This record gives sequence, C-alpha cells and structure tokens, in this order.
Amino acid sequence: MSAAMSPAYPFGLDVDPPAKQNRLTILFRGILAIPHLLIVNILANLIQVLVFFAWVAIIITGRLPSGLGNLILGVFHWEMRVWGYTYLLAGRYPPFAFGEDTSYPIRLWGQPELEGRSRLSVFFRIILVIPHVILIAILAVIALVLLFVGWIAGIITGQLPGGIHSFLAGFSRWYARVTAYMYLLTDRYPPFSLS
Repeated sequence: MSAAMSPAYPFGLDVDPPAKQNRLTILFRGILAIPHLLIVNILANLIQVLVFFAWVAIIITGRLPSGLGNLILGVFHWEMRVWGYTYLLAGRYPPFAFGEDTSYPIRLWGQPELEGRSRLSVFFRIILVIPHVILIAILAVIALVLLFVGWIAGIITGQLPGGIHSFLAGFSRWYARVTAYMYLLTDRYPPFSLS
C-alpha cells in the first residue's frame, strides 16, 4: 500500500511481493544480518535518547526540531530495511545507510510533522500507545512462528510462501506505523490494521 493509496495515515511501509531468494542466504539470514542488527541496536539506543529530547522540545515549544525529526527518520528507514531483510521479506542485502532507498524492496514512507504538535498527546504518548504495544506483542509471537515456518519453506523452495509473506508484511506495516507514533514523528493515532 503506497502513500498515494492510503493518505489516511502519514506513515507507511511498502513491501514488494514475494520473490525468489537465494536458499543459502535464507539458511544463514540470521548470521548475515548480524552486522546490521548490531549497528541498528546501537542506533536504537541513540534514538531513545533523541526521542526523549524530541518529547521535551515538543512539550515546551509545540514543535519537533527538524534536525531531530530527520535524524530519527533516517535511522527508522535503516531499521525497517533491516527488519524486512531479517523477516525474509527481501532477499537483497540492505545498504548500510540512513534515509530513504526507493530501490529497496522494503520502503518506509512519511515525513515528520514539525509544526502544530499536540503537546497533550505527546505528553501522554507512552500511555496512549499501550493498546498497540499489547497487540503487537501478541502478533509478534504469531509472526515468529510463521517466520520459522517460512524460513523452512524458503530453504526448500527459495521463496517465502505468499500467505506468510502477506502476514509478515502486514505485521511490519502495523509495527512501522506504531513506531512512527512512538518516535514522535506524527500525532495521528495509528490504525489497528495489518493493511
């Protein structure tokens, strides 16, 4: 689903349809992803600090500083590409890069809302997001089971089965919208939806 098709929410994730992948890279996907996972984990810790500063800035001024918003978004792009690669949604190794990559099979889209921010919703953001966090935790268990089944199928067939790909892509879209909300990139409450 692209930005043009779904203007209702300001952030989304486009995922290309399932495609053939190298069986050997599927087998060793967890190992191949380690360099990215280490870097993204370090950057995720940095993001937590930046989101706190963004939270303070929005509470005080009612706006998100563009430098903070763009840095958070840049790391978020990288994070979602690594997520897609790790979840077998893409067979191509992700680039070690911040920001948007329109050629990669997993594409986060959206721009940080800088002005006119809701101080009240930002102040209570951690409480407002609890229903989503609970549902995402439940869906994550299902996603991990399906990922394991898909991993086995991918090793055998060289492709993630369509139904599993569809669920993992939907789960990833939901996660991306909720993460954009938690990263304070938008004040729009995310929909409860896999689409």
